[in-house]
Amino acid sequence: MAHRQGKKEVGVVPQQVAEWLIEGRQGALDVVGHGRLEVAGEARLGRLILAHGAGAGQDSTFMQRLREALAECGVQALGVEFDYMRRMRVEGRRRPPPRIDKLVDELAAWCDIVSHNSLPAPWLGGKSMGGRAASLLAARDEAPGLVLCGYPFHPPGKPDTTRLSHWPLLACPIVVLQGARDPFGTREEVEGYRLPHQTQLHFLEDGEHDWKPRKSSGRTQASLITEAAGVIAAAMRASR
Repeated sequence: MAHRQGKKEVGVVPQQVAEWLIEGRQGALDVVGHGRLEVAGEARLGRLILAHGAGAGQDSTFMQRLREALAECGVQALGVEFDYMRRMRVEGRRRPPPRIDKLVDELAAWCDIVSHNSLPAPWLGGKSMGGRAASLLAARDEAPGLVLCGYPFHPPGKPDTTRLSHWPLLACPIVVLQGARDPFGTREEVEGYRLPHQTQLHFLEDGEHDWKPRKSSGRTQASLITEAAGVIAAAMRASR
């Protein structure tokens, strides 16, 4: 079976992906008809599907560092790509994301592709918009757990327009990793929401939407990503 050597991606059909994962392979796949799949780490504690945000794909520094940090903690990170991002990557020009319901359907298809009876059922998660899609899918179809990295609780500057209407339908463990200064939901705003009782909130000190702190804080984005990965791994370990 084809797999990545260096930076080269090799195309596989969706039916081959589970076999590739069962064999314990890691790296990048170009899944025909779906896009890029990045696999990092072994599933010692479990597996986590990670969808990207609206403006940057799986090759962004944030997503790469998060997958690597999770892998070091024993969580297999499965970075999936939405079709509009695949087209941006191929065509070399920007595209807006489609309606959120289309992204939810795409994420459901990815969940089917990476799932197999021989493998642990994956948690759902993502960065910003990807996390929103993951939460909507978990509310619709259920999931073992949900990891939200920089959840867009509201559009910047519009704190009354919240994206929480589906949250009462969430029955699984929820882990929210939020920069304390995130304009999509600051610490003060998020602590005022009525969230499901199984929600674990973890604020990354001085971080903004991409978890970048100010230099004066003495922290770095890399250190906050490492911190977040440890929180995610601990939550997945506790749920086993």
